[in-house]
Amino acid sequence: MPQSLEHIEESIAQSSLWTSIKNFLNLHIDFTDKISVSILDFLIVITVIFLTTIVLRVLLRLITRNLPQDDKTKFNVVYGYFRWLIYIIILLITLHSVGVNVTAVFAASAALLIGIGLALQTLFQDIISGVFILIDQSVHVGDIIEIDGKVGRVEEIKLRTTRAVTIDNKVLVIPNHLYLENSLFNWTQNGTTTRESVNVGVAYGSDVQLVKKLLLQAASTHPDVISEPEPSVIFTDFGDSALNFKLVFTLNDSFKATFPKSDIRFEIDKLFRAHNISIPFPQRDIHIINK
Repeated sequence: MPQSLEHIEESIAQSSLWTSIKNFLNLHIDFTDKISVSILDFLIVITVIFLTTIVLRVLLRLITRNLPQDDKTKFNVVYGYFRWLIYIIILLITLHSVGVNVTAVFAASAALLIGIGLALQTLFQDIISGVFILIDQSVHVGDIIEIDGKVGRVEEIKLRTTRAVTIDNKVLVIPNHLYLENSLFNWTQNGTTTRESVNVGVAYGSDVQLVKKLLLQAASTHPDVISEPEPSVIFTDFGDSALNFKLVFTLNDSFKATFPKSDIRFEIDKLFRAHNISIPFPQRDIHIINK
């Protein structure tokens, strides 16, 4: 009999404890008159978010295990953005499942969301542009790009900005939305070699064949000019004060093209002086009429 009584008392105590736990879990926190969340709802949301994190990490490892390191890094950047989007979707679905009025949540935060959206409009444009860059592979690390009159070698592509270094070793931070608003010139998408040119004019009456020979000599003797394809000279026009030529040649590193082009101009001036070929300056005839 005493054992039965003890068993009954233990059952009552356990029942009382369970009732207390149950009452605690059913304790509601009212954010507004339409939004009320219980402690149990909080625990369910935290559990679902935790499980979602584990699933996303497993999927990330499965998807990226065979990718090269560069592609893996780019995928991780995109994943870092869409992960938060998935969290928000899972959170809303979970809240709706436990009985929370999701519509009321949106209504309560509508003004805040509109304000944030207007303030972060440019940020969203940068992020969307960054996703496009990573997906369509229009720009890679190491590419030499020209955008909005600025030239740089790409060092890092992030979701919001692209970091490049200019020829004078200055860091150029490009907001990604500029790719949607401006024409992008990728100097090295077709390879590291690029065709460069130097324009020069000579006086009328000059030996054009000698001019062509000297221009080719100035390019072919420079150590940075590639022999294949060979340099070429184009007679571009009969100008107002000069015969205009364009010397075309190929460089293996167009990022530093300014220096070889400068050297070639020095050599052209030297060869022209040695062969008495003058580079004219604009001339105008003025006729004075006395009345």
